[in-house]
Amino acid sequence: MYTILNSEGAAKRARLQTIHGTIETPVFMNVATCAAIKGAVSALDLREIKCQVVLGNTYHLHLRPGDEVVAAMGGLGKFMNWGGPTLTDSGGFQVFSLARLRKIKEEGVAFNSHIDGQKIFMGPEESMAIQSNLGATIAMAFDECPPSGVERGYMEESVSRTTRWLLRCIDALKRLNSREDTINPQQMLFGINQGGIYHDIRIEHAKRLAELDLPGYALGGLAVGESHPEMYAVLEATVPHLPRNRPTYLMGVGTPENLLEAVARGVDFFDCVMPSRNGRHGGVFTNFGKLNLNNLKYQKDDSPIDPSCPCPTCKNHSRAYLRHLLRAKETLASRLCILHNLYFYNNLMAEIRNSIETNSFATFKAKKLADLVSEK
Repeated sequence: MYTILNSEGAAKRARLQTIHGTIETPVFMNVATCAAIKGAVSALDLREIKCQVVLGNTYHLHLRPGDEVVAAMGGLGKFMNWGGPTLTDSGGFQVFSLARLRKIKEEGVAFNSHIDGQKIFMGPEESMAIQSNLGATIAMAFDECPPSGVERGYMEESVSRTTRWLLRCIDALKRLNSREDTINPQQMLFGINQGGIYHDIRIEHAKRLAELDLPGYALGGLAVGESHPEMYAVLEATVPHLPRNRPTYLMGVGTPENLLEAVARGVDFFDCVMPSRNGRHGGVFTNFGKLNLNNLKYQKDDSPIDPSCPCPTCKNHSRAYLRHLLRAKETLASRLCILHNLYFYNNLMAEIRNSIETNSFATFKAKKLADLVSEK
Protein backbone atom coordinates (compact mmCIF):
# COMPACT_ATOMS: atom_id res chain seq x y z
CA MET A 1 0.00 0.00 0.00
CA TYR A 2 1.32 3.41 -1.04
CA THR A 3 0.17 6.36 1.05
CA ILE A 4 1.01 10.01 0.45
CA LEU A 5 1.60 11.62 3.85
CA ASN A 6 2.17 15.17 2.66
CA SER A 7 2.82 17.16 -0.51
CA GLU A 8 4.52 20.42 -1.35
CA GLY A 9 3.89 21.33 -4.94
CA ALA A 10 4.65 18.22 -6.97
CA ALA A 11 6.98 16.86 -4.25
CA LYS A 12 5.57 13.88 -2.33
CA ARG A 13 6.34 12.52 1.12
CA ALA A 14 4.94 9.01 1.04
CA ARG A 15 5.15 5.51 2.47
CA LEU A 16 5.11 2.18 0.63
CA GLN A 17 4.25 -0.83 2.78
CA THR A 18 5.65 -4.09 1.40
CA ILE A 19 5.94 -7.70 2.49
CA HIS A 20 9.59 -7.02 3.39
CA GLY A 21 9.06 -3.79 5.30
CA THR A 22 8.00 -0.18 4.93
CA ILE A 23 9.76 2.17 2.50
CA GLU A 24 9.72 5.84 3.42
CA THR A 25 9.89 8.03 0.32
CA PRO A 26 11.55 9.88 -1.30
CA VAL A 27 14.13 7.11 -1.14
CA PHE A 28 17.54 6.37 -2.63
CA MET A 29 18.05 2.67 -3.33
CA ASN A 30 21.57 1.37 -2.77
CA VAL A 31 22.88 -0.51 -5.81
CA ALA A 32 24.10 -4.06 -5.16
CA THR A 33 24.28 -5.26 -8.75
CA CYS A 34 25.66 -8.73 -7.95
CA ALA A 35 24.15 -8.93 -4.45
CA ALA A 36 26.93 -6.72 -3.07
CA ILE A 37 27.87 -3.05 -2.96
CA LYS A 38 31.19 -2.81 -4.76
CA GLY A 39 33.85 -1.79 -2.27
CA ALA A 40 33.54 -4.37 0.54
CA VAL A 41 30.28 -3.01 1.99
CA SER A 42 28.06 -5.66 3.60
CA ALA A 43 24.35 -5.83 4.37
CA LEU A 44 25.20 -5.15 8.01
CA ASP A 45 26.89 -1.92 6.95
CA LEU A 46 23.82 -0.90 4.96
CA ARG A 47 21.65 -0.97 8.06
CA GLU A 48 24.05 1.36 9.85
CA ILE A 49 24.05 3.92 7.04
CA LYS A 50 20.25 4.27 6.81
CA CYS A 51 19.71 2.15 3.68
CA GLN A 52 16.08 1.23 3.06
CA VAL A 53 16.13 -0.68 -0.24
CA VAL A 54 18.80 -2.82 -1.93
CA LEU A 55 18.80 -3.09 -5.74
CA GLY A 56 20.10 -6.16 -7.55
CA ASN A 57 20.41 -6.85 -11.27
CA THR A 58 18.54 -9.67 -13.01
CA TYR A 59 21.03 -10.10 -15.84
CA HIS A 60 24.14 -10.23 -13.65
CA LEU A 61 22.61 -12.50 -10.99
CA HIS A 62 21.33 -14.81 -13.71
CA LEU A 63 24.91 -15.21 -14.94
CA ARG A 64 26.52 -15.42 -11.49
CA PRO A 65 25.74 -17.28 -9.29
CA GLY A 66 22.57 -18.19 -11.22
CA ASP A 67 19.04 -17.31 -10.16
CA GLU A 68 18.36 -20.96 -9.31
CA VAL A 69 21.18 -20.80 -6.77
CA VAL A 70 19.73 -17.63 -5.23
CA ALA A 71 16.29 -19.27 -5.13
CA ALA A 72 17.72 -22.30 -3.34
CA MET A 73 19.19 -19.93 -0.76
CA GLY A 74 15.78 -18.35 -0.10
CA GLY A 75 15.92 -15.37 -2.45
CA LEU A 76 18.09 -12.29 -2.79
CA GLY A 77 17.39 -10.84 0.66
CA LYS A 78 18.25 -14.03 2.54
CA PHE A 79 21.19 -14.77 0.25
CA MET A 80 22.92 -11.51 1.16
CA ASN A 81 21.52 -11.37 4.72
CA TRP A 82 19.46 -8.27 4.04
CA GLY A 83 16.10 -8.27 5.77
CA GLY A 84 14.60 -5.21 4.12
CA PRO A 85 12.94 -4.51 0.76
CA THR A 86 14.74 -5.35 -2.48
CA LEU A 87 14.24 -4.35 -6.10
CA THR A 88 15.58 -6.14 -9.15
CA ASP A 89 16.22 -4.41 -12.45
CA SER A 90 14.81 -6.51 -15.27
CA GLY A 91 17.93 -6.88 -17.39
CA GLY A 92 16.44 -4.53 -19.97
CA PHE A 93 19.19 -1.97 -19.44
CA GLN A 94 21.66 -4.51 -20.81
CA VAL A 95 19.76 -4.21 -24.09
CA PHE A 96 21.21 -0.70 -24.11
CA SER A 97 24.59 -1.18 -22.44
CA LEU A 98 25.56 -4.39 -24.29
CA ALA A 99 24.52 -3.08 -27.70
CA ARG A 100 27.33 -4.86 -29.54
CA LEU A 101 26.48 -8.20 -27.91
CA ARG A 102 22.74 -8.45 -28.52
CA LYS A 103 19.98 -8.74 -31.08
CA ILE A 104 16.47 -7.46 -30.37
CA LYS A 105 13.37 -9.14 -31.74
CA GLU A 106 9.72 -9.33 -30.73
CA GLU A 107 10.21 -12.42 -28.58
CA GLY A 108 12.99 -10.78 -26.58
CA VAL A 109 16.71 -10.20 -26.75
CA ALA A 110 19.50 -12.59 -27.68
CA PHE A 111 22.71 -11.79 -25.78
CA ASN A 112 26.25 -12.92 -25.72
CA SER A 113 27.43 -12.94 -22.13
CA HIS A 114 29.99 -10.23 -21.40
CA ILE A 115 31.77 -12.79 -19.20
CA ASP A 116 32.38 -15.75 -21.50
CA GLY A 117 30.42 -15.13 -24.69
CA GLN A 118 27.75 -17.68 -23.78
CA LYS A 119 24.54 -17.27 -25.75
CA ILE A 120 21.60 -16.06 -23.62
CA PHE A 121 18.02 -15.28 -24.51
CA MET A 122 15.89 -13.06 -22.33
CA GLY A 123 12.35 -11.90 -22.97
CA PRO A 124 9.56 -10.79 -20.65
CA GLU A 125 8.77 -14.32 -19.49
CA GLU A 126 12.43 -15.17 -18.84
CA SER A 127 13.02 -11.91 -16.97
CA MET A 128 9.98 -12.44 -14.76
CA ALA A 129 10.98 -16.05 -14.05
CA ILE A 130 14.48 -14.96 -12.99
CA GLN A 131 13.12 -12.14 -10.82
CA SER A 132 10.64 -14.53 -9.25
CA ASN A 133 13.55 -16.81 -8.37
CA LEU A 134 15.35 -13.83 -6.86
CA GLY A 135 12.26 -13.14 -4.74
CA ALA A 136 12.63 -9.37 -4.86
CA THR A 137 10.04 -7.14 -3.25
CA ILE A 138 9.71 -5.19 -6.50
CA ALA A 139 10.34 -6.58 -9.98
CA MET A 140 10.87 -4.32 -12.97
CA ALA A 141 9.21 -4.94 -16.31
CA PHE A 142 11.43 -6.03 -19.18
CA ASP A 143 11.92 -3.11 -21.56
CA GLU A 144 14.25 -1.63 -24.14
CA CYS A 145 16.27 1.44 -23.22
CA PRO A 146 17.04 3.18 -26.53
CA PRO A 147 20.09 5.46 -26.63
CA SER A 148 19.61 9.19 -26.32
CA GLY A 149 19.02 10.95 -29.62
CA VAL A 150 17.72 7.93 -31.54
CA GLU A 151 15.53 8.93 -34.47
CA ARG A 152 11.81 9.28 -33.88
CA GLY A 153 10.64 6.32 -35.95
CA TYR A 154 12.81 3.87 -34.05
CA MET A 155 11.75 5.38 -30.71
CA GLU A 156 8.06 4.92 -31.54
CA GLU A 157 8.67 1.31 -32.56
CA SER A 158 10.73 0.63 -29.44
CA VAL A 159 8.16 2.11 -27.05
CA SER A 160 5.37 0.08 -28.67
CA ARG A 161 7.43 -3.08 -28.22
CA THR A 162 8.16 -2.17 -24.60
CA THR A 163 4.40 -1.87 -24.01
CA ARG A 164 3.77 -5.27 -25.54
CA TRP A 165 6.54 -6.72 -23.42
CA LEU A 166 4.97 -5.16 -20.31
CA LEU A 167 1.66 -6.91 -20.99
CA ARG A 168 3.53 -10.20 -21.22
CA CYS A 169 5.36 -9.38 -17.97
CA ILE A 170 2.04 -8.80 -16.21
CA ASP A 171 0.68 -12.16 -17.36
CA ALA A 172 3.91 -14.00 -16.54
CA LEU A 173 4.23 -12.57 -13.03
CA LYS A 174 0.60 -13.29 -12.29
CA ARG A 175 1.24 -16.96 -13.12
CA LEU A 176 4.47 -17.05 -11.12
CA ASN A 177 2.94 -15.40 -8.05
CA SER A 178 0.20 -18.04 -8.01
CA ARG A 179 2.63 -20.96 -7.80
CA GLU A 180 2.94 -22.77 -4.47
CA ASP A 181 6.75 -22.79 -4.63
CA THR A 182 7.14 -19.05 -5.37
CA ILE A 183 9.53 -17.38 -2.94
CA ASN A 184 7.61 -14.09 -2.85
CA PRO A 185 4.00 -14.50 -4.02
CA GLN A 186 3.41 -10.81 -3.32
CA GLN A 187 6.11 -9.60 -5.71
CA MET A 188 5.13 -6.23 -7.18
CA LEU A 189 5.68 -5.18 -10.80
CA PHE A 190 6.70 -1.67 -11.84
CA GLY A 191 6.21 -0.64 -15.47
CA ILE A 192 8.80 1.51 -17.24
CA ASN A 193 8.03 4.63 -19.25
CA GLN A 194 10.27 5.18 -22.28
CA GLY A 195 10.42 7.69 -25.11
CA GLY A 196 13.77 9.41 -24.87
CA ILE A 197 13.42 13.20 -24.98
CA TYR A 198 10.33 13.10 -27.22
CA HIS A 199 7.74 14.58 -24.87
CA ASP A 200 4.70 13.47 -26.84
CA ILE A 201 5.91 9.86 -27.02
CA ARG A 202 6.66 9.91 -23.29
CA ILE A 203 3.22 11.34 -22.47
CA GLU A 204 1.29 8.86 -24.60
CA HIS A 205 3.26 6.00 -23.14
CA ALA A 206 2.63 7.28 -19.60
CA LYS A 207 -1.10 7.41 -20.30
CA ARG A 208 -1.05 3.84 -21.60
CA LEU A 209 0.87 2.62 -18.57
CA ALA A 210 -1.49 4.41 -16.20
CA GLU A 211 -4.41 2.45 -17.66
CA LEU A 212 -2.82 -0.78 -16.40
CA ASP A 213 -3.06 0.26 -12.72
CA LEU A 214 0.34 -1.11 -11.73
CA PRO A 215 1.83 -0.98 -8.21
CA GLY A 216 4.45 1.52 -9.42
CA TYR A 217 5.90 3.32 -12.41
CA ALA A 218 9.44 4.07 -13.49
CA LEU A 219 10.97 6.48 -15.98
CA GLY A 220 13.76 4.79 -17.90
CA GLY A 221 16.03 5.93 -20.68
CA LEU A 222 17.23 9.06 -18.90
CA ALA A 223 20.76 9.92 -17.80
CA VAL A 224 21.93 8.12 -20.95
CA GLY A 225 23.40 11.10 -22.78
CA GLU A 226 20.82 13.89 -22.62
CA SER A 227 21.53 17.12 -20.70
CA HIS A 228 20.19 17.75 -17.22
CA PRO A 229 17.79 20.45 -18.47
CA GLU A 230 16.47 17.99 -21.06
CA MET A 231 15.94 15.38 -18.36
CA TYR A 232 14.11 17.84 -16.11
CA ALA A 233 11.91 18.90 -19.03
CA VAL A 234 10.99 15.25 -19.66
CA LEU A 235 10.04 14.82 -16.00
CA GLU A 236 7.91 17.96 -16.04
CA ALA A 237 6.09 16.77 -19.14
CA THR A 238 5.68 13.10 -18.18
CA VAL A 239 5.24 12.69 -14.43
CA PRO A 240 1.85 14.48 -14.32
CA HIS A 241 0.48 11.75 -16.61
CA LEU A 242 1.54 8.92 -14.28
CA PRO A 243 -0.75 8.03 -11.36
CA ARG A 244 0.12 10.29 -8.44
CA ASN A 245 -1.15 7.67 -6.00
CA ARG A 246 1.62 5.26 -7.03
CA PRO A 247 5.41 5.37 -6.53
CA THR A 248 7.36 7.09 -9.32
CA TYR A 249 10.90 5.82 -9.88
CA LEU A 250 13.60 7.63 -11.90
CA MET A 251 16.05 4.93 -12.92
CA GLY A 252 19.81 5.38 -12.76
CA VAL A 253 19.81 8.96 -11.41
CA GLY A 254 21.94 10.58 -10.16
CA THR A 255 23.79 13.51 -8.56
CA PRO A 256 22.52 15.12 -5.34
CA GLU A 257 21.32 18.03 -7.49
CA ASN A 258 19.42 15.60 -9.76
CA LEU A 259 17.65 14.08 -6.76
CA LEU A 260 16.52 17.45 -5.45
CA GLU A 261 15.27 18.58 -8.85
CA ALA A 262 13.49 15.30 -9.55
CA VAL A 263 11.76 15.22 -6.14
CA ALA A 264 10.47 18.71 -6.92
CA ARG A 265 8.94 17.25 -10.09
CA GLY A 266 7.14 14.38 -8.33
CA VAL A 267 9.68 11.53 -8.31
CA ASP A 268 10.16 9.51 -5.13
CA PHE A 269 12.37 6.46 -5.96
CA PHE A 270 15.99 6.71 -7.16
CA ASP A 271 19.06 4.56 -7.70
CA CYS A 272 22.54 5.26 -9.01
CA VAL A 273 26.03 3.77 -8.86
CA MET A 274 27.54 7.26 -8.51
CA PRO A 275 28.14 7.26 -4.73
CA SER A 276 29.92 3.90 -4.80
CA ARG A 277 31.74 4.46 -8.10
CA ASN A 278 33.03 7.87 -7.05
CA GLY A 279 33.94 6.61 -3.60
CA ARG A 280 36.15 3.87 -5.04
CA HIS A 281 38.28 6.60 -6.59
CA GLY A 282 38.33 9.06 -3.68
CA GLY A 283 35.44 11.26 -4.76
CA VAL A 284 33.29 12.04 -1.73
CA PHE A 285 30.10 14.07 -1.31
CA THR A 286 29.65 16.59 1.48
CA ASN A 287 27.13 19.19 2.55
CA PHE A 288 29.40 21.84 1.02
CA GLY A 289 30.21 20.17 -2.27
CA LYS A 290 32.30 17.31 -3.60
CA LEU A 291 35.89 16.61 -2.54
CA ASN A 292 38.66 14.67 -4.28
CA LEU A 293 40.64 13.10 -1.45
CA ASN A 294 43.53 12.33 -3.81
CA ASN A 295 44.47 16.01 -3.78
CA LEU A 296 47.77 16.86 -2.09
CA LYS A 297 46.15 19.47 0.16
CA TYR A 298 44.57 16.68 2.22
CA GLN A 299 47.91 14.99 2.99
CA LYS A 300 48.06 16.41 6.54
CA ASP A 301 44.38 17.28 7.00
CA ASP A 302 43.22 15.74 10.27
CA SER A 303 39.56 16.72 9.84
CA PRO A 304 36.88 14.23 8.79
CA ILE A 305 35.46 14.27 5.27
CA ASP A 306 32.52 16.38 6.52
CA PRO A 307 32.63 17.70 10.10
CA SER A 308 28.81 17.72 10.20
CA CYS A 309 28.51 14.05 9.16
CA PRO A 310 28.00 11.29 11.78
CA CYS A 311 28.70 8.38 9.41
CA PRO A 312 31.12 5.62 10.56
CA THR A 313 33.90 7.01 8.37
CA CYS A 314 33.63 10.61 9.53
CA LYS A 315 33.38 9.55 13.18
CA ASN A 316 36.63 7.60 13.04
CA HIS A 317 38.96 8.68 10.24
CA SER A 318 40.67 11.78 8.87
CA ARG A 319 41.01 13.04 5.31
CA ALA A 320 44.76 12.51 5.65
CA TYR A 321 44.33 8.83 6.50
CA LEU A 322 41.85 8.29 3.69
CA ARG A 323 44.20 9.97 1.21
CA HIS A 324 47.01 7.70 2.38
CA LEU A 325 44.84 4.61 1.84
CA LEU A 326 43.90 5.80 -1.64
CA ARG A 327 47.51 6.49 -2.60
CA ALA A 328 48.58 3.11 -1.19
CA LYS A 329 45.73 1.44 -3.13
CA GLU A 330 44.37 -0.18 0.01
CA THR A 331 40.90 -1.75 -0.32
CA LEU A 332 39.91 -0.05 2.93
CA ALA A 333 39.99 3.28 1.10
CA SER A 334 37.09 2.26 -1.13
CA ARG A 335 35.11 0.82 1.74
CA LEU A 336 35.38 3.91 3.94
CA CYS A 337 34.68 6.40 1.15
CA ILE A 338 31.70 4.39 -0.12
CA LEU A 339 30.24 4.10 3.39
CA HIS A 340 30.40 7.87 3.68
CA ASN A 341 28.89 8.51 0.25
CA LEU A 342 26.00 6.11 0.75
CA TYR A 343 25.30 7.60 4.16
CA PHE A 344 25.33 11.06 2.57
CA TYR A 345 22.79 10.01 -0.07
CA ASN A 346 20.54 8.19 2.40
CA ASN A 347 20.70 11.08 4.85
CA LEU A 348 19.96 13.59 2.09
CA MET A 349 16.76 11.69 1.35
CA ALA A 350 15.85 11.74 5.07
CA GLU A 351 16.35 15.51 5.08
CA ILE A 352 14.19 15.82 1.97
CA ARG A 353 11.45 13.75 3.59
CA ASN A 354 11.53 15.91 6.69
CA SER A 355 11.39 19.13 4.66
CA ILE A 356 8.31 17.95 2.73
CA GLU A 357 6.65 16.91 5.99
CA THR A 358 7.20 20.41 7.39
CA ASN A 359 6.26 22.20 4.14
CA SER A 360 9.77 23.65 3.85
CA PHE A 361 11.07 21.67 0.86
CA ALA A 362 11.34 24.68 -1.48
CA THR A 363 13.48 26.52 1.06
CA PHE A 364 15.55 23.42 1.83
CA LYS A 365 16.10 22.70 -1.87
CA ALA A 366 17.27 26.25 -2.62
CA LYS A 367 19.75 26.24 0.27
CA LYS A 368 21.03 22.75 -0.48
CA LEU A 369 21.61 23.54 -4.15
CA ALA A 370 23.50 26.68 -3.16
CA ASP A 371 25.65 24.66 -0.74
CA LEU A 372 26.46 21.95 -3.26
CA VAL A 373 29.06 24.03 -5.03
CA SER A 374 31.67 22.75 -7.48
CA GLU A 375 34.38 20.35 -6.41
CA LYS A 376 36.89 21.65 -3.86
